Amino acid sequence: MHTTPTTTQPEETMDMDFAAQLENYLDSDFGEIEEGSIVKGEVVKIDDAVVLVDVNFKSEGQIPLAEFMENGQVAVKVGDVVDVYVVRKSEREGTIVLSREKAKRMQVLDELERVLETGETVTGRIVRRIKGGYVVDIQGLEAFLPGSHVDLRPVPDMDALVDRDFPFRVLKVNRRRSNVIVSRRVILEEERDRKRADLLSTLEEGQIVRGVVKNITEYGAFIDLGGLDGLLHITDMAWKRVKHPREMVQIGDELELKVLSFDREEKKVSLGLKHLVPDPWQNIAEKYPEGTKLSGRVTNLVDYGAFVELEPGVEGLVHISEMSWTRKLRHPSQMVRVGDEVDVVVLGVDLERKRISLGMKQVNPNPWDLVAEKYPEGTVLEAAVKNITEFGLFIGIEDGIDGLIHVSDLSWTKKIRHPGELYKVGDIVRAKVLTVDKDNEKFTLGIKQLSEDPWSTVPARYPVGTTVTGTITNITDFGLFVEVEEGIEGLVHVSEMSKKKGKTPKEVFKEGETIEAKVIHVSADERRLGLSLKEERKPRAEYRTTQVGGTTGINVGDMIRQKMEESAESTEA
Repeated sequence: MHTTPTTTQPEETMDMDFAAQLENYLDSDFGEIEEGSIVKGEVVKIDDAVVLVDVNFKSEGQIPLAEFMENGQVAVKVGDVVDVYVVRKSEREGTIVLSREKAKRMQVLDELERVLETGETVTGRIVRRIKGGYVVDIQGLEAFLPGSHVDLRPVPDMDALVDRDFPFRVLKVNRRRSNVIVSRRVILEEERDRKRADLLSTLEEGQIVRGVVKNITEYGAFIDLGGLDGLLHITDMAWKRVKHPREMVQIGDELELKVLSFDREEKKVSLGLKHLVPDPWQNIAEKYPEGTKLSGRVTNLVDYGAFVELEPGVEGLVHISEMSWTRKLRHPSQMVRVGDEVDVVVLGVDLERKRISLGMKQVNPNPWDLVAEKYPEGTVLEAAVKNITEFGLFIGIEDGIDGLIHVSDLSWTKKIRHPGELYKVGDIVRAKVLTVDKDNEKFTLGIKQLSEDPWSTVPARYPVGTTVTGTITNITDFGLFVEVEEGIEGLVHVSEMSKKKGKTPKEVFKEGETIEAKVIHVSADERRLGLSLKEERKPRAEYRTTQVGGTTGINVGDMIRQKMEESAESTEA
């Protein structure tokens, strides 16, 4: 059997190799190991849970694998030299506790202290919101960003800043607690001051500038021009009427604007948006002469009318009185709504005040013109009663036009307290046109005018001295009303009654009683018929005569009796 000889290394050779290795180890970059310090170590092994790192100590230090993970991958390999933090060591036991994360933290703290001293900036990512502010990740170290140091103004949507990178200024570093406070506002303030200085040196009236809407009020919007705020007043936003600035701009909008005025001492800037486009009111009178018919969109309703947009920036007013020929409107909403497209006619243009008067009713012919032609005075027509009031009847003439029959024009002779006594809504009545006043939009008619006024023949039928028979219809303190025929009444004044002593008319007469009276006054114009119940006195020539001793003479008894009656009547009157 062949035996292969064993080769043995001389003992002195092994001692020389060990010495060389020891020298190389001692000459390596590994520094002195002290607790709380950062030293360099070599990755000698990586397994599923830990990474072994040799820092030239009696034993390797074990560091959790999680401290070497980046984006789900192990960020080191065997042989890499890394910085680690000495958490604890034991010379007697020969053990050492290391931390990769603490080493990184200490290095970041060193860098942040340097940045704090020099006033430099550092980039970090806002990772989440917390009470009072945000947490910012700066190279793996979590710093605190107070809410008051996020921006120059309150942030409307605080979540919108999460997961975004920003430059920060370091305000405070507490190494013992590993606390770091940073600010973004300080950087923005410095940037604003620089921009303001540059802007103040170049800003002029008439200049075109760009800015961002930072705040909106009822009267306008404040624009950040880059270190200097300017006011865009609501009246300078558009040539058209703007109800609220939010119709035109929103917070965060970037706008191009014109500098209208600039007070360098007060640092006040007035801006205009509408001034970047031509004024649509130029030559508006030539563009929209009086009588022009056109279409527009209703943009706003007010108690006194509706605003109609004729073109962008040009609106006209349709007064409520110019909306309908016939309807009596209480509010424009009875005719139109916002957004409606309407036809209008230009009634007038006031270029200085930038106002256009429009009419809607003028689009169609005035129905009152047609009515005046169709129903001249004296025309007899039939129509239905549409409404009844205390003072008369309203009847429908044409669509939207009603005629009035006044209560006094219902009858020549009847005393009507309320038209509802004789008519009801829907009744068809026959009437004569009395007046058509298209200027004042009044149409009056009469029913009694269809027949002759019976009073016109009363003087001929009841001349003075005629004895008439009538019925007492009313008794008053001043006399009796006596109806001599239907609708014709006469008055017997108390002075024309042969009163019985101490008796009033109501005590002597009764309503409904038939009496005879004599006509003493008649007037068709005044519609008056005066009556008398006094007996006609005998003239003196009619006194009875008697024979005395063959001589003819006046009957003294008759004469005395008449004088007494006259005296009694005079006393009673």
